[in-house]
Amino acid sequence: MAEAYIVEAVRTPVGRRGGGLSRVHPADLGAHVLTELMSRSGVDPAAVDDVVFGCVDAVGPQAGDIARTSWLAAGLPQEVPGVTVDRQCGSSQQAVHFAAQAVMSGTSDLVVAGGVQNMSQIPIAFASRGATDSLGLTGGPFAGSRGWQGRYGGQDVSQFRGAEMIARDWDISREDMEVFAYESHRRAILAIDEGLFEREIAPLEGVAADEGPRRDTSLEKMAALRTLEEGGRLTAAVASQISDGAAALLIASPEAVRTHGLRPRARVHHLSARGEDPIRMLSAPIPATAHALKKTGMSIGDMDFVEINEAFAPVVLAWLKETGADPERVNPNGGAIALGHPLGATGARLMTTLLHELERTGGRYGLQTMCEGGGQANVTIVERLW
Repeated sequence: MAEAYIVEAVRTPVGRRGGGLSRVHPADLGAHVLTELMSRSGVDPAAVDDVVFGCVDAVGPQAGDIARTSWLAAGLPQEVPGVTVDRQCGSSQQAVHFAAQAVMSGTSDLVVAGGVQNMSQIPIAFASRGATDSLGLTGGPFAGSRGWQGRYGGQDVSQFRGAEMIARDWDISREDMEVFAYESHRRAILAIDEGLFEREIAPLEGVAADEGPRRDTSLEKMAALRTLEEGGRLTAAVASQISDGAAALLIASPEAVRTHGLRPRARVHHLSARGEDPIRMLSAPIPATAHALKKTGMSIGDMDFVEINEAFAPVVLAWLKETGADPERVNPNGGAIALGHPLGATGARLMTTLLHELERTGGRYGLQTMCEGGGQANVTIVERLW
């Protein structure tokens, strides 16, 4: 089986809801990173075999196969196809997996993987809120399914409920979550001030840095917020931010590396995905990480850095308890609580940031994982090559 290499990775800044990227059409967000990716790599765009993008809530301006639309909006060759995938929050991490698997199988040599989301224009779960389809069916994705109701009953399926369940099951206090959230902002602000993200960001619409980190936040302000539900532990301060953005990576085979004179930056060492309880939903990174480490014969201590999506603080805190990972190596430059979570783009954003941090510090191995709707999680392990 052939190797799959990451030869380039780039992202937009992450815009906050209603911020500097909020009025940019999703196809133009995607087009921006695709144009920059091709420019930075020096590859003839016509040599690309496929474009795989992640996107959640693919309705309105995000409908119609946003991968293909973004490529065409960038003015790139019409002969190159595109496909959009949805594994919820892990959609663009799955796009990287599909791209790498295509290269590893020998059926493709150059594949673009990435994702895009404009949550200012298309709010989360927009398509399922009170919508009525042509058959008169209403409600979310589970309403009316006899199979789902027979298996899980009428339980509330909500990321907020899942996060509360994790906080309860792993005995994570509100104070623990707020300390973690504050540290995410502190790390992100420090990284921005030190210019650590500049190499990976392609500025757009006058926005050159991530807009999410709050310089005026404090533990006192967090403690004053109301919980999301009566008697719960979560507040908005310990949840990821609604955001806009895009990211893209170029995945190449050894043959493409030789043909196009490319310099591989990292090797894809492992790809996998696992699922568990779809009601608790957000704890799947724990068994998924255990599965990946068992498959590779590696330990969490072998990872120089980990990027795990901060959908909610308890997701990462429970994962830390179970894996024994060094917190200093986990989201070292902050996470989605501070930087934001543009759903379909976040997986590619995390991989882009992980690659650049490994290069900046000289680390060898990096692991990426994230919780996903339906109780799923992807795990990617990469090895830095230079």
